[in-house]
Amino acid sequence: MARATARLGHGAAVVDADLSGRRSVGELSDGIRALNVNRSNSIYAVARVGNIEVVELVDKYEDAFALRRSDLAELAGRLVSEGGGLVFIDAPRPAGDVIRPLVKIASRAMIVMEPDMLGTSATRVTIRDLAALGIPARAMWLVVNARQGKAAIAARELEKIFGIPVVAEVPNQRDRRAYDKAIEALARKAFEAPAEAPFTNLTRALSASASDVAPDSDESSASDAATVMVYDDDALARQTQTERRTKIRQEINAAMVSRVDLVAASRGHSDGEKISKLRDTIDAILVELLEGRTDIGELTLAERAQIKQEIIDEQLGLGPLEDLMRDPAVSEIMVNGPKRIYVERAGKLTLSNRTFNDDRHVRLVIERIVAPLGRRIDESSPMVDARLPDGSRVNAIIEPLSLKGSTLTIRRFGTKRLGIDDLVRFGSIPQDAVGLLKATVEGRLNVVVSGGTGTGKTTFLNILSNFIPEGERIVTIEDAAELQLNQDHVVSLEARAANIEGKGAVAIRDLVKNSLRMRPDRIVVGECRGGEALDMLQAMNTGHDGSLTTLHANTPRDALSRLETLVLMAGFELPVKAIREQIASAVDVIVQIERMRDGSRKVVSVTEVVGMEGDIVTIQEIVRYQARGLNDEGKIVGDFQYTGVQPHYMPRFEENGVHFDVRELAKLQQVAAAW
Repeated sequence: MARATARLGHGAAVVDADLSGRRSVGELSDGIRALNVNRSNSIYAVARVGNIEVVELVDKYEDAFALRRSDLAELAGRLVSEGGGLVFIDAPRPAGDVIRPLVKIASRAMIVMEPDMLGTSATRVTIRDLAALGIPARAMWLVVNARQGKAAIAARELEKIFGIPVVAEVPNQRDRRAYDKAIEALARKAFEAPAEAPFTNLTRALSASASDVAPDSDESSASDAATVMVYDDDALARQTQTERRTKIRQEINAAMVSRVDLVAASRGHSDGEKISKLRDTIDAILVELLEGRTDIGELTLAERAQIKQEIIDEQLGLGPLEDLMRDPAVSEIMVNGPKRIYVERAGKLTLSNRTFNDDRHVRLVIERIVAPLGRRIDESSPMVDARLPDGSRVNAIIEPLSLKGSTLTIRRFGTKRLGIDDLVRFGSIPQDAVGLLKATVEGRLNVVVSGGTGTGKTTFLNILSNFIPEGERIVTIEDAAELQLNQDHVVSLEARAANIEGKGAVAIRDLVKNSLRMRPDRIVVGECRGGEALDMLQAMNTGHDGSLTTLHANTPRDALSRLETLVLMAGFELPVKAIREQIASAVDVIVQIERMRDGSRKVVSVTEVVGMEGDIVTIQEIVRYQARGLNDEGKIVGDFQYTGVQPHYMPRFEENGVHFDVRELAKLQQVAAAW
């Protein structure tokens, strides 16, 4: 509001009267920096950002107890006497005695509410408190915040319920243009609307209990300055509830530490029976500690159950991440420091409402993950890759490499294993192209699955592996074990990082070399990312047909270039033409996967490696996906197309006894090849 008022060419002042110390003027980052520098006393600090004056009453919650109404009355008098603009007072507690001098100068009360049942209930309490202060209904405005969903109560219904006008409906900030437009319109309305007469019976109510307030006259309220009190009562209710629950949780956690063997808890990750017994012990102690508290009666049964679960998660699991780990819709968890935890659902990133207490809390969870695996993370070794018992892949990086606190990334894999039918149902691949992929694997062609980060390469590799016939010996090689093959004869190998002394590391390349001595029929490398690419190509060229691997690349042509680069990383000074000949001879098919704008994942290309023409590896596209745009629901629409070319490897199918009729692809829309 203050920014919008300033953009309209008017002066504005923002008084942060939120006594929780949360700094609700945080968007005025320049102002925050100036407040830190210009804080002249413990009562309030003043800074100027352009033509916006920023006033912050407290820096920390403890400072609120030092506030005096006489000081605030002096501040209120100065704001009114300067005049000529809007004064915005963020007042989450309208009945708070200490901020009454600020309430006194207000000519309008703006109540920000959520248009749901909880928001309606909180607004009713706010209106009652404002009326008790002598603020008339004609001086109140309703602002509906972030309307979404069909369950939201309509503005006209809210006006009937409260008898107060809804002056604005502010959309979600995701639509930034619409949000800014709504805020600017609200600022213009606040500035142009005639100020209400001073709250007539408010002066008397204040002076009756305010002997320490400096005397002032009613005439001061009739200044040119308009003052708007903004009450975000929903935010107050949520904040108070969260603070109360956090306080109880922290105190019980501290008591729990002295009663439970946390070392045994951390070691119990590999022993289900020990975890179960320890959980029972914690449950019994929790009941005792909770019942012994006098403030527990203020909490609902649901809040008690939530506190209980949070403490169990803290003692035995990953703290605030545990409920996210239990959510099957979450495919990735990204911790960017203690206060920002993002999650991916259905390919879309959102900021969750979960937070850690501080960076030390994040470090504790990271250490709880890596300690059972014999890994460590500290300043001398600030990066680590690990794997959770459920198979989720973990990467952690801490200071000094991470500049904004400890960072943790967890790549999760669904409890339900996907099959090719699921991909067809999701629209990731057409049914008419499934036969081609099945024949490609059964016909022992070497396949590279290419795509960017998070496109689902490993999941797709798992699905392709289902087409490998029984009776073949398969060796899988991974940096962190993720593949789950259905066949009986599978040997799974996993690379190992160095120990605390910096010794004992086993790289993927070492495992690829060793696998050649294990009599494999097929070799599956989870991901080629280094010199092991050379060994993989040699394996494909020396009788291990039908091998599979994944690669980070944006297009099939890029995949060939990246393979070339990875081979050079092996340390041998091979001629480029020799490397390309190896690639052309070893790789048969490149399957390109892409994550689309709407979060969906699709097979966008099935491309055949044909051979060499001069110094260039030649390829031809067989199937492609052509996007046409977004529909009304924001989903990608497009067509899977057949380029009409006859794959050169069709004779390989016949040699291996695999039947595939290329006319199955003719059911797709036919276009000319693009390669």
